[in-house]
Amino acid sequence: MSGRRGLDVRGRVVTRAGVLEDGVVTVRGERVAAVRPATEWATTHRELPPEYSGTIIPGLVDIHTHGGFGHRFDTEDPAEARAAAAFHHRQGSTSVLAAIVTAAPDTMVAQTSVLRTLAADGTIAGIHIEGPFLSRTRCGAHDLRYLTDPDPDLIDRLLRAADGQLRVMTLAPERTGFDTAAKQLADSGVVVAVGHSDSSFACFRAALSPQGCGTLVTHLANGMPPLHHRASGPVAAGLVAAAQRQAFVEVIGDGVHVDSGFGALVFATALDRVALVTDAMQAAGMPDGQYQLGPRPVTVTEGVARVADGSLAGGTATLLHCLRWAVRQCGVPLPDAIAAVTATPADAAGLDEVGDLRPGMYADAVVLDEDLGLRRVLRRGRWLA
Repeated sequence: MSGRRGLDVRGRVVTRAGVLEDGVVTVRGERVAAVRPATEWATTHRELPPEYSGTIIPGLVDIHTHGGFGHRFDTEDPAEARAAAAFHHRQGSTSVLAAIVTAAPDTMVAQTSVLRTLAADGTIAGIHIEGPFLSRTRCGAHDLRYLTDPDPDLIDRLLRAADGQLRVMTLAPERTGFDTAAKQLADSGVVVAVGHSDSSFACFRAALSPQGCGTLVTHLANGMPPLHHRASGPVAAGLVAAAQRQAFVEVIGDGVHVDSGFGALVFATALDRVALVTDAMQAAGMPDGQYQLGPRPVTVTEGVARVADGSLAGGTATLLHCLRWAVRQCGVPLPDAIAAVTATPADAAGLDEVGDLRPGMYADAVVLDEDLGLRRVLRRGRWLA
């Protein structure tokens, strides 16, 4: 049965509660109505159960992406931002936080205002502002001209421009004024993420403690000093906080930003607190060439994006690629890897209507084949082309 009134999808269903080897997901409108064994479904239907489709998992949730397929989220053109979102939807990421990067304050406010309209109509799941309150030493691809200490007035402008749609903001905890800014954001319902930091272990850990406001680490190990046994720094602090269930950690699972050994370490340390992200930029899904991230030009060579000084400038992979990387390269069991691209990032960003398949949730699902290849994408109860 198909269409807006009702839809039944049968397959191996993976949910937060467990795995149904032969189950049926029933959709009514935009929502999941039921998830049950195919034998139970058949007892209340005259027709045969729908054809077995493959492995059905929740729609993927990417809480850190800057664009894709030649389009950017750091834009003042809503059509471009919609096109970037549509690309990720087609690739299985049915929920995305559109991320903008450090730029001139007026530009960031204008971009936030544009993205607010997309969040309000459900095109994106919200906004992630990365910068400008970041470390100059660990700025990565962010433009040094605009990096600054936290400014309550600018934060207030961004909050007003977002009108309740700002989900995550990344700050460096060593910046003067961090505590005040973090409380200002948290009091407004924004997830405080810490990253692009050159801080000590103690400073970073304090930001993620019960007394601090931080609950998320932005792309762990990237935009930070390397983990060292005599200078453990932000990486160790983030891992400890995640292991003690006081924070979530993003990991860019594209096989470029961190290697598989580090990925295995993070999952082994804090299995159910890992949120795989793409950090995808304009070049995701596109050939090598010249692109843009914020105010800075980016060169993509063999799928790796860098700015002129050699710093990585976001990723070019999809979140489904990150899922495969976790399973095949890091040895993460499939259900745990699926959680890292669905339920866990949804929890980390406070998205309570996506990330799982259960009654009342949005009907977002991805159908995979036995090799984790993409078969179909269901978003808000509709199959995407």
